[in-house]
Amino acid sequence: MKKIIVCMTSMYLGGAERSLIGLLNAFDYEKYEVSLFLFDQNGELMNDIPERVHLLPEIKEYKALEQPFSYSVKKHMWKIAIGRTVGKLRSQGYSKRFKGMTDIIVGTEYKQKYTIKHLPVISENEYDMAISFMIPHYVVAEKVKAKIKLAWVHTDYTKMHLDVESEYDMWNQYDHIVAVSEGVADSFIRVFPGLKEKVIIIENILPEQMILEKANNEVHEFDPATTNLLSIGRFASAKNFKNIPDICKKMIDKGYKIKWYLIGYGPEEDMIKDRINELNMNDFVIVLGKKDNPYPYIKACDYYVQPSRYEGKAVTVREAQILGKPVIITAYETSGSQLINGYDGWIVPLENELCAKGIAELISDKKKTKEISENCLKQDYSNKKEIQKIYKMIT
Repeated sequence: MKKIIVCMTSMYLGGAERSLIGLLNAFDYEKYEVSLFLFDQNGELMNDIPERVHLLPEIKEYKALEQPFSYSVKKHMWKIAIGRTVGKLRSQGYSKRFKGMTDIIVGTEYKQKYTIKHLPVISENEYDMAISFMIPHYVVAEKVKAKIKLAWVHTDYTKMHLDVESEYDMWNQYDHIVAVSEGVADSFIRVFPGLKEKVIIIENILPEQMILEKANNEVHEFDPATTNLLSIGRFASAKNFKNIPDICKKMIDKGYKIKWYLIGYGPEEDMIKDRINELNMNDFVIVLGKKDNPYPYIKACDYYVQPSRYEGKAVTVREAQILGKPVIITAYETSGSQLINGYDGWIVPLENELCAKGIAELISDKKKTKEISENCLKQDYSNKKEIQKIYKMIT
């Protein structure tokens, strides 16, 4: 029986975490022994981990990386604390060179880079394959024994401000770098052209049956007298939720009877709520917060909208398509690999005025809305066959 280990930080709500659940559900457990190592065994999706997955014991040093800095001090893990301090100082120095820019991710990388020598090996076993499912990827590269190592890429790397030279050495330790779409692969190669030969594409595998079953709960928040729009994601710059109140207002002002619901959490939550208040959109843009089970909301909404500045391949869009929803996404750089415009979704401009106009156009076209919804139900978005690409690497 082939042995595979998958490493992830935690199982809190997120697109990458949900796609990991899909991957774990896709393995043939009669032929593959799958172990999962989590830095921190917490999160709303812990209960969705398949029973046949072997959950490795938590290791305190890795848990410390996912906790506030004070945790390391409280637990007397001085080497971890020192490594994190060095990483933070180095990242602050690096970030000063890009003052005013968003999405500077060197802090996330440096936290592992400068603590990696103080972290223990995850297991003494040698695996046939090791999968690092979330950035940064130092741990699987240096603390796991495996014949083949894969690192997953979930986002558009051209939109990130990172230490390319530093990360190159980390990525180069992997046999393959897995991009979740062609757009993600292209963006990664533009940033790391020297790693082109390592890049392969494995689409997100989604647990279709689980999504359909979880979607059956009743939703009471939506207003049946209006057109209900829904967006799900982290309240952060990439998702662009802070512009939703303005987009919504432009549609309301033109007479459209809509309500726009937001599910998620994150650093921009207060900013979003402030903007809702400033524009007097409290009756029209409703923040529902974190939901352990978002699927009934997707099933109940009239349109699912992903207004992102950039994406890899948004898992929530795929989940909405599985549930037969007409999805609307902004024209981020990888949007063409997310859906076929006008067939199983609708692409609108990112700029607020044009975004509002594009959404309104689809809402006004009931025939096109129905057509998109019906086309979604015809497709298989689970991508179950993608698991065969992994099998071929270890046979």
